[in-house]
Amino acid sequence: MKIVLQRVKEASVSVDGTLVSEIGPGLLLLVGVAKGDTEAEADWLAEKVAGLRVLSDDEGKMNLGVRETGGEILAVSQFTLLADTKKGKRPSFVNAAPPQEAEPLFDYFCERLRTAGVGSVQTGSFGAMMNVELTNDGPVTIILER
Repeated sequence: MKIVLQRVKEASVSVDGTLVSEIGPGLLLLVGVAKGDTEAEADWLAEKVAGLRVLSDDEGKMNLGVRETGGEILAVSQFTLLADTKKGKRPSFVNAAPPQEAEPLFDYFCERLRTAGVGSVQTGSFGAMMNVELTNDGPVTIILER
């Protein structure tokens, strides 16, 4: 699994002009599920994301995690994170898990975020063409892999 984590002031996902999900301050997660990924990777990443100290404390230092602040998470599935661009000009997505494998693991990951203490976990619409809007906070962008 690969995650691009962005600290945001707000974020939302729309499909065909219809709002699907929105959050206030917290984290936007772009989540790619690779072939062979298991619940063990999802467990590790959910705990890492829930506790990662990337939110500001009262002194403006990155010292707090999303579960400590009551921040929200918007998780968006994104198979293109698994692109292989080593050959040619067109990315290959052979490393991405097929939808029938990726969707249950993505859903499992989101549920693990909730059980790890994140109060609000919103999602995009799996497999849809989505418009993602966000206001970066910082910006803070971190790539997590397991």
